[in-house]
Amino acid sequence: MIDVYAFATPNSIKVLIGLEELRLDYTLHGVNVLKGEQKDAAFVALNPNAKVPVLVDTAADSERFVLTESAAILVYLAERTGHLLPESGEDRARVFEQLFFHASALSPAFGQSGFFQRFAAKPQPIAIDRFTTEARRVVTVLNGVLSERRFVAGSEFSIADIAHYGWLWRREFAGIDFDDAPHVARWFAAIDARPAVQRAVARVNALAPSA
Repeated sequence: MIDVYAFATPNSIKVLIGLEELRLDYTLHGVNVLKGEQKDAAFVALNPNAKVPVLVDTAADSERFVLTESAAILVYLAERTGHLLPESGEDRARVFEQLFFHASALSPAFGQSGFFQRFAAKPQPIAIDRFTTEARRVVTVLNGVLSERRFVAGSEFSIADIAHYGWLWRREFAGIDFDDAPHVARWFAAIDARPAVQRAVARVNALAPSA
């Protein structure tokens, strides 16, 4: 049995897409971060870092396995099923290259850009400029990668594509568009059209309060 604790966030959507693409059954539990539910004692017991998503895998013949961090969860699911991650060699290394690029560059730039634009108590022009410029630079780098590849790690769809999709799905939060990144736009449209991605988006969006 797989339980997922999530909300309508860029990191949560990655896990749901992975589960839907791999056709794994799971139960989704909403954790409303807008109301601070990620700080409740019951949730912190699952993730002391108090962030979504969290995956709990309870197999019939083993103890409960709790895993945090969206990229780690994607790797776990891919290795559990033998799909979306090459077994070895350069193809596998390319997937991890993009996962680490996501964790070190794309995700923090987008997250900080959105935070300083939307949530900072006082306007911080230097921070906004710093992180928005970095987010745009990262998209330019990704556009260059996708000018030579169908998917971010090569010719096959992988968990690296799922990881990048999460923040690009919420790019408006960071004030980013694809106007100067046609290869990213092409890639995003292809990922966005995948039935498993659409199912995941519908499920995670249903966790958010109605407008």
